[in-house]
Amino acid sequence: MKTLWFYVLLIISFTLYGQTIIEIPSVFSNKMVLQQNSDVSFWGKAEANQNVNVTGSWGNSEKTLVKSDGTFHLKLKTPTAGGPYQVYLQIGDTTIIYKNVLIGEVWICSGQSNMEMPLMGWPPASLVEGSDEEIKNANNEQIRLFTVTHAISMNKEFNCSGSWQQMNSETAANFSATAFYFAKKIYSELKVPIGLIHTSWGGTPAESWADGEHLQQLGDFNNIIEDVKNSEEEFAKYKIWLNAHRVIDVRNANVETRWENLNFDDDAVPDTTFIDENWEMMKLPGGWESTEVGNFDGVVWFRKKVQIPDSWKNKDLILNLGPIDDCDRSYVNGKLVGAYEKDGFWQTDRIYKVAKELVQTNELVIAVRVTDTQGGGGLWGVPEKLNLQFESTKETISLVGEWKYLPVAEYREQKFFVYGVDKNDYNEKPKLKFELSAYSPTTLFNAMLNPLIPYNIKGAIWYQGEANTGNPKQYEKLFPLMIQSWRDNWQIGDFPFYYVQIAPYNYGAQTFSELLREAQFKSSSVKNSGMAVTLDIGNPNDIHPSNKKDVGERLGLWALAKTYNKQVSYSGPVYKSMKIQKDKITLSFDYAKSGLIIKELNGENNFLIAGSDKVFKKAKVKIDGNKLIVFSDEVKNPAAVRYAFTNISEGTLFNKDGLPASSFRTDNWEY
Repeated sequence: MKTLWFYVLLIISFTLYGQTIIEIPSVFSNKMVLQQNSDVSFWGKAEANQNVNVTGSWGNSEKTLVKSDGTFHLKLKTPTAGGPYQVYLQIGDTTIIYKNVLIGEVWICSGQSNMEMPLMGWPPASLVEGSDEEIKNANNEQIRLFTVTHAISMNKEFNCSGSWQQMNSETAANFSATAFYFAKKIYSELKVPIGLIHTSWGGTPAESWADGEHLQQLGDFNNIIEDVKNSEEEFAKYKIWLNAHRVIDVRNANVETRWENLNFDDDAVPDTTFIDENWEMMKLPGGWESTEVGNFDGVVWFRKKVQIPDSWKNKDLILNLGPIDDCDRSYVNGKLVGAYEKDGFWQTDRIYKVAKELVQTNELVIAVRVTDTQGGGGLWGVPEKLNLQFESTKETISLVGEWKYLPVAEYREQKFFVYGVDKNDYNEKPKLKFELSAYSPTTLFNAMLNPLIPYNIKGAIWYQGEANTGNPKQYEKLFPLMIQSWRDNWQIGDFPFYYVQIAPYNYGAQTFSELLREAQFKSSSVKNSGMAVTLDIGNPNDIHPSNKKDVGERLGLWALAKTYNKQVSYSGPVYKSMKIQKDKITLSFDYAKSGLIIKELNGENNFLIAGSDKVFKKAKVKIDGNKLIVFSDEVKNPAAVRYAFTNISEGTLFNKDGLPASSFRTDNWEY
């Protein structure tokens, strides 16, 4: 018998002596957590008709045969929380031994950037409050972490990339902060092993996380889903072309240095003699998503020749490039003048000194290498920030307008596929009729969720919505449908699904995120769901609020109360009904038996009241036990009340347990 001991297991896919071919999903590995008191699924691929047996060192065992299609699936009964144990998976004459396995509570943690944001934050602009102390004290071998590597697919994938890790200072620092605080909260009460499977991607919409069958029920995405299906052959050719390129794999690189000094076969690009005649033109500033480049993650060079007056020669200059998403290396006349090659600087203005030694002629060649790993990419600031400046007089030459550009590497699944510049490979890239990306419907469900199904879980936590603020009415149906798609695929019933309502943020005059929050509020009627409100802990000027502790703990309160039956308060006041009494409106609330609290912000309570004319005025409020009396001297015959119902209004209404109310409105007037 062949026995395999896996101390670090990413993806098992191997052939032994020309005999048994085995592929086991990466979610099974050493240090994994299995759901307690349940029949946990084990599945994989092997040669047909092989015997499969799985045994837990706690005493239970199950067996089956590999089916004719080369797949197997069986379930193993788990005991009450405990461990560490070993699990033996025998396939034919091969035995895989998983060591240091815990039995406990397993949760999926998903969404977009506010779920993805690590405990260490994204310095320098987006930090997590108190993270230094938390990271220092994060060692807890009873909490295990699994992060799914970013990937997209037009088909439901069998496997993903990732591995289980014990929680310590290093692993916690790079793990979802919201999920970390959630686990810490429920562990403090349950004292059982916790397994967190983190699968999220910044900037992505809910439709990316739902399967195609369910999305078709909505109808809004049918044309796109059909385009995806019709592009399978083209996409297969594209993947073959892409995989023929040199790869720089940064999956296991140090997160502090992984973007530094990477070689994309492009060393000659900054030189003044470099020939860029075949490069295309792009107008800057602006993100490249709105150009022919499209939703491209990777590395793009930009070059521009600038004529300067004689009076600037042999003088120090300043190169102002504005913010660059995400990283850059910037050159003038072949010399590096500045670089930001760490995460978190996408909002930071690039202001680089150009030493007089580089200013010897009337023509300067500016070359900027931009590395973008997710979301928007490029030199995206306002035109006023893109210029060359004479340091002594502050005179400027605008750099706004046409720049030459060339993509030299593509970034997928934490790997760079290097095009280089010599062969001009980018122009040979197979053209796709449909641009598949992380923002396309179904792509993340297919690649980052389906490989986890049917790994037994207790429930899911979710933090997303910012990417869907442009269509809140659609989200009212889309979000519950996404939840249902997960539950139907997992086939373990209506498992708990707790989610975060997005925080106040200044999206701009044309975006009404309060309506998205309203859609999320309505979704709390979904069976076995719950919403954590963040109206009081956001930052209207930062879409990534720094207080992730309260976010995770509020999700934890929902789980402790509704899933684990602990006697804890878990919800803020929830608007129930209103009663008009002459010139006042009395509001009633659930989850307010102990009473209400108003905490004004800069003298404002963020309540508005209007009559039948629909003109809202600032309101006064009076607490009457668990009711709220709202009125205004300017509104004699009130008809409706709105609370914190703008993009940036922050929470002022709480119950006595200190939990905030969601924004709400009593009217259904057209918005």
